[in-house]
Amino acid sequence: MARQFDVAIAGAGILGLAHAYHYAKAGKRVAVFERGERALGASVRNFGMVWPVGQPPGEMREMAVASRGFWLEVLGASGIWHLRSGSMHLAYHEDELAVLEEFVTQQPGYGATVISPSEVLQKTPVVRPDGLLGGMWSADEVCVDPRDVIASLPTYLRYLGVEFFYGSAVSHVETGRLVAGGEEFLADQLLLCTGDDFETLFPERFASSGMVRCKLQMLKARPQAAEYQIRTHLCAGLTLGHYANFKGCQTLVPVLKRFERELPEHLRWGIHLLVSQHESGDLTIGDSHEYGMSHDPFLRESIDRLILQYLDTFLDTSQFDIVERWHGVYAKHPTKSYIVDRPCSGVTVVTGVGGAGMTLSFGLADRVCRGLV
Repeated sequence: MARQFDVAIAGAGILGLAHAYHYAKAGKRVAVFERGERALGASVRNFGMVWPVGQPPGEMREMAVASRGFWLEVLGASGIWHLRSGSMHLAYHEDELAVLEEFVTQQPGYGATVISPSEVLQKTPVVRPDGLLGGMWSADEVCVDPRDVIASLPTYLRYLGVEFFYGSAVSHVETGRLVAGGEEFLADQLLLCTGDDFETLFPERFASSGMVRCKLQMLKARPQAAEYQIRTHLCAGLTLGHYANFKGCQTLVPVLKRFERELPEHLRWGIHLLVSQHESGDLTIGDSHEYGMSHDPFLRESIDRLILQYLDTFLDTSQFDIVERWHGVYAKHPTKSYIVDRPCSGVTVVTGVGGAGMTLSFGLADRVCRGLV
């Protein structure tokens, strides 16, 4: 006899777990199905940055801020390690500093401030002081360890009544029913939070969605000194061209033109630099961006060299050793910040958050659960 739930979720990555949290808090009987023994996709291959400052004004900024609130609620209740790290955008060129100054003037609601080199070094003393012109400080950002969160959060969700079925791939979905691990389950609502793969279950909908896959390369570094602390999320000039929050800045145009002249290979591979530090002290560093429908599994050493080359402009890379390298793949739409699709009655696909999964997950899941998207 098939087991009955109010909500069945395919995917135990951060989007699936966020939906499970909201539905469980609403009193629903929730089941989560994961094809592997643990989730190993984009949700464990990222920086662990909850990054509201990077979202553009309007809906996405509001969703990111709400998501941060839910994150802090969940992390506080579960006892999972996290740090209210804030973030620092470093400026080593006058044109980069101009963008940061324009942004804080245009968007006072973000609460970001441009601070002097000495103030930057007070907050993050390990960055290179030579040539430092200032930085944009935001206190909103939060750091989690993605591997720890994805492994530990299900324990807390079980406390809320959520049931998990690992090693149980969902092979069929229709209104009110799914098959996972060869067994039949019934549910009033079914959600697919399967990252870059929902074509297995709904190939025609995936083909018409307009999404592409993005491959990124990342590294983990271990500081040689145990006391080495960056204290906050770090990024620098190349990041100005990556996040949509800066697109309205007129001063961004000459910066991007300079990058085309000085850093053409970095732009070719979509490289910008983010650095986070987790409880272990290890640094997560990246990343690159290659877009297409399919990607090979191989890492390009030339891309890693470009990443480390730019990183060395603001952190002394001789102070740590590279201990891991990996690639991740996520789904992204060229113009939409997320995809919510309903291929049939009672079935909802939630995907396409790109590289903002940690930032948007709980806020987007809240809106889906409340029927707002």
